[in-house]
Amino acid sequence: MEEQIKGAEPLKNLRHEEFCHEYLKTLSPAKAGEAVGFRTRQHAWDVLQREEVEERIAYLNGQRLNRIDIDADYVLRRLVEIDQMDVLDIMDDNFCLKPIGDWPKVWRQFVSNIENNEEFEGYGEDREQTGWLKKIKWPDKVKNLELLGKHISVGAFKDKVEHSGKLEIESLSSLMDELSKED
Repeated sequence: MEEQIKGAEPLKNLRHEEFCHEYLKTLSPAKAGEAVGFRTRQHAWDVLQREEVEERIAYLNGQRLNRIDIDADYVLRRLVEIDQMDVLDIMDDNFCLKPIGDWPKVWRQFVSNIENNEEFEGYGEDREQTGWLKKIKWPDKVKNLELLGKHISVGAFKDKVEHSGKLEIESLSSLMDELSKED
């Protein structure tokens, strides 16, 4: 007998099924609920808490991730690309910016803003360029390093400490009693 994959079957309640699809678009129960006609945010939240809805959303999200081929390895690779960006890759031997077409792909993808201000003296035909200012905003390297460190396979900054073994209340209580006697 085949084992059924949780969430693979569309929900019988069509509004709940539509809610699942809308939720994946916005990741907001309120917005998804509004899109399918729920009257209150609480109703949307209640639907989101239903086991079959959670399973359906998880299944649909997994399908979407498989289609676009993004997983933890992809995210880690992209973070490493950002970490390895070197400003000299976009500058020539005179430390002037190369034309954008000559930049490596990683720089073209991750630069979020470029400002180019030219300064002139004079007016009309008699004006002369006296300077220019070029500003480039690239990814925050410290934030990127933090994200790299938090990545599940790197684990440099663990938010949770896991332990194994048993901790009995009686032994903990007696240890606390001993510590309080020492004071």
